[in-house]
Amino acid sequence: MKRWLTLVLAIEVLGIVVFSLTYDSLDFRIYRLGGDAITDGASLYDEQLAEHWYTNTPFMAALFMPLAALPLTLARLLWQLASLAAFVWACATTLKLSGHPASLKAVVAGGLLLAPVHHTFFQGQVNLFLLALILVDMHRVAQGRSAGIGIGIATAIKLTPAIFVILLLVTRRTKDAFTAAGTFAVCTLLAYAIAPDASRLYWLHTFYDTSRVGVPYISNQSPYGMLTRVLRDTAEVGDWYTAIPLTIGTLGLTLAALWARRGDWLTAIAVTGATGLLVSPISWAHHWVWIVPALAVLIRNNNRGMAACGYVLFVLAPMWWTPHNGHPLQYGFHPLITPVANCYLLAGLFFLLHTAVRLRHEPPDRGCKEPKSRLSQRPPGRRRTERLVQTA
Repeated sequence: MKRWLTLVLAIEVLGIVVFSLTYDSLDFRIYRLGGDAITDGASLYDEQLAEHWYTNTPFMAALFMPLAALPLTLARLLWQLASLAAFVWACATTLKLSGHPASLKAVVAGGLLLAPVHHTFFQGQVNLFLLALILVDMHRVAQGRSAGIGIGIATAIKLTPAIFVILLLVTRRTKDAFTAAGTFAVCTLLAYAIAPDASRLYWLHTFYDTSRVGVPYISNQSPYGMLTRVLRDTAEVGDWYTAIPLTIGTLGLTLAALWARRGDWLTAIAVTGATGLLVSPISWAHHWVWIVPALAVLIRNNNRGMAACGYVLFVLAPMWWTPHNGHPLQYGFHPLITPVANCYLLAGLFFLLHTAVRLRHEPPDRGCKEPKSRLSQRPPGRRRTERLVQTA
């Protein structure tokens, strides 16, 4: 089995390398062009790059300035390999948080088959770096150590990780929350010093403008995306919609805080990640890499059937099987098509409901903590005998 795992993992890594050398990933190309354009006044957001609008923060563009100076193929290869390393780091941290004695090779090999993960490589996206930064920081929180820098950097790159700053506040990790906010401020001011015009344009006008992306596109698995498709036009999703993310955000963060209070930080992290995806107006299919800690929660709690269903769902990504790319059947409500077309969204809502029900029925002392030592896991009589021997 170990040899087969090594072989599968080697094939997957080789596939990533070959793909990086041969395919021009669209999002990575836009990132790299952003690194070129950031010092050119406000053109970063005024002009399209590779026929698409740049929608990330000025700090993200500033990070790509060194990669923009390299040849495209070399820069893309380095980016994808670094993304792979970030994913391995995220998987290892998830295992530490779960206390589950699973093989890291098996987790990484299986995780690379998840559609949000391999779609991230396909697009050359940043999601796996954000996942790793946040998980490592939250693992420090779970250990009672100081944290916040990773979450602050992730929030400066992409705004959605800011929900973890709120989690730190509601779990009374105030110092860590201020560290995250301060790190975000430093990164943002650094980007302002590099590109003041682009920064002013982004923070005053661009960052909340959803018209720069295709909201109804099937890849947008947020409630806002679903309603836009069902109601056929974004104009019909009025100001009343604000109540939906506020309600989901409040309930999700309350649920996460209650799990954190029990010491189950893995569930708190997975719930917060899912809540962030449901609150954001744009949650592309490749943003759903938070399925990794969610699956770890289900497996650790012996909900193996549910975990298997979730794994298959996020491997197959059946929303791509439904009409999309402007097909008439993509819009409006259809009893069979609409649930499949919004399967990630429904899975996220189901996961929050599942953790809420489990919170009510599970004893408070079953939270996930650091694995006990071997001595503490042995029968009481044997522990006393070993302590007497050690004392003697």
